[in-house]
Amino acid sequence: MLEFIRSHTKLLQLVLVLLVFPSFVFFGIQGYSRFTEGGATTVATVDGRAITRAEWDQAQQRQVERLRQQFPNVDVKLFDNPATRRETLQALVNERVLLAAAHHERLTVGDERLRRLFVDEPQFAPFRNPDGTVNQAVLQAQGMTSEMFVAQLRQELAMQQVLGGVQQSGFATAAVASSALDALLQRRTIAYQRFDAKNYAAKVTPTDAEVDAYYKAHESEFAAPEQATIDYVVLDLDALKKGITLSDKDLRDYYEQNKTRYTVPEERHARHILIAVDKDASAEVRAKAKARAEALLAQVRKAPGSFAELAKKNSDDSGSAPLGGDLDWTARGGMASKALEDEVFALKPGEIGPLVESEFGYHIVQLEGVRGGQTKPFDEVRASIVEEVTRQQAEKKWAEAAEQFGNTVYEQPDSLQPVIDKLKLQRRSATVQRQPAPGASGALASPKLLAAIFGNDKVRDGKNNTDAVEVGPHQLAAAHVTKYLPAHTLALAEVRDRVRARVVATRAAELARKDGEALLAKVKASSATELPDKATLSRQQRQNLPAAVVDAVLRADATKLPVPLGVDLGDQGYLVARIDAVLPRESLDDAAARAQYSQAWSAAETQAYLDALRQRYKAEVRNDAVAAAIAEPTR
Repeated sequence: MLEFIRSHTKLLQLVLVLLVFPSFVFFGIQGYSRFTEGGATTVATVDGRAITRAEWDQAQQRQVERLRQQFPNVDVKLFDNPATRRETLQALVNERVLLAAAHHERLTVGDERLRRLFVDEPQFAPFRNPDGTVNQAVLQAQGMTSEMFVAQLRQELAMQQVLGGVQQSGFATAAVASSALDALLQRRTIAYQRFDAKNYAAKVTPTDAEVDAYYKAHESEFAAPEQATIDYVVLDLDALKKGITLSDKDLRDYYEQNKTRYTVPEERHARHILIAVDKDASAEVRAKAKARAEALLAQVRKAPGSFAELAKKNSDDSGSAPLGGDLDWTARGGMASKALEDEVFALKPGEIGPLVESEFGYHIVQLEGVRGGQTKPFDEVRASIVEEVTRQQAEKKWAEAAEQFGNTVYEQPDSLQPVIDKLKLQRRSATVQRQPAPGASGALASPKLLAAIFGNDKVRDGKNNTDAVEVGPHQLAAAHVTKYLPAHTLALAEVRDRVRARVVATRAAELARKDGEALLAKVKASSATELPDKATLSRQQRQNLPAAVVDAVLRADATKLPVPLGVDLGDQGYLVARIDAVLPRESLDDAAARAQYSQAWSAAETQAYLDALRQRYKAEVRNDAVAAAIAEPTR
């Protein structure tokens, strides 16, 4: 149901993800006043402040690295191409626009809300220890201190406030939604006849003269593109990992130093009775509340089994009271009150603690059970430690190896063998063109490497290696041309069969169109003209008909039926149709459909608001600098 709307809604949601991309991915911790300005190449500006080429490159590397971590089985090199680089830049511009808006509107986030979000939101789980504190090891691995992390989080949440109101205010009346859904999901019944070009192919017998004439008129269709056969090498972390060996002591030391990463977070199941009292209440009021709580504490200590019943009757916590005070299983950092949480994690199962005072009042607490807290044994996590430590050591070696790679291919340009021998790399071969081939991956999908191959005469003629080219995060490549073939038109003798097939297809389509147009004239003259096939179409139910037919049928003015029409299908032929009836849209859950329509409308409004913000803060992408950056190989 509503697959069309659903798929487009997801697309719009993806766009919004890019619009409000987390700051952790793009430009890291920096205030509005610290946007980079000065001598570096500027690729865009926002509010008079520059976005540099280096910042753009860093954002792209962080995004690819994030994808690598989230989708370890996907070749992330597929995402590092000109199209995604431009998308990254647009998202970076949008982020800077939101940061500028947050600054000008003086939007900020208080300490308490910041703490609650950190302990509650799943997206911050990698940064939390089991006890709810900040995992310093993870921060250090990302080059951040606790102060930097807090400032970054505060900045990101302030930016999200800019669009939050628009995103959550999408609304469409029933009449508007119904009208839109009618246009999208209306059904039309047609009679039709299809004239397929392939059925006319046997009637076409082109002469040699016709083949020759077609070839001369369409020589550009039979051109062989410029291509080069190359040897190439790639330096990446996988190549460096092969030279790394780890001792058992190295692995066990890492395990001991990072045990919290292999520990299941401890959770506790508790009940409580809350006697609520405002923190600003008078001393007399607070004393009465405390006395009531102490009396209840005395009761539950005498009869622990009555705790749930007493909670139902006396607790002022409207959420847990009907459940007998049950707070469910909770990890460190998951409770609204730190004082209450500290007491819960200090008790033993079955124990009733002393009276706890919090900002909400007085709590009586009983611990039901404890689970988790166990550390996985070394042997169980050994394989993941090997992978992690090997990757870390490869990253430490990367800068030195990358410098050696770049220097060697440049200083000994007549062969790749020296760099292969020095860094123990694998020689690879391929035939390439100026544009990446469909389905190409890795270095062969890099426009920068291809530009380095074809853009330098000495490289193209096989005299020199390319310079080292960055083809992805922690990935350098260099190539050497072994054979170059310039673009040229293939001789007729080489492509005669292809030319003849094109002549047959063109003539067959012409015959199909001629017969189709003749039938269309009859249908227009008489609506009683018989058309053999029948179908009921909608944009979701195409009935195996070409998209051009569905579009033509649903776009036609159907206020006066029947409606005859002809659809030219190009090389496929021609189709004659007659619209005989317009039916109501398909049966569906109108409430759900309107909700999805409202979501799509909200996404569109959010995009429009962001566009307005881009204009207000004079967001501008310098296309000449962007084009030069994408085409330029990296040394």
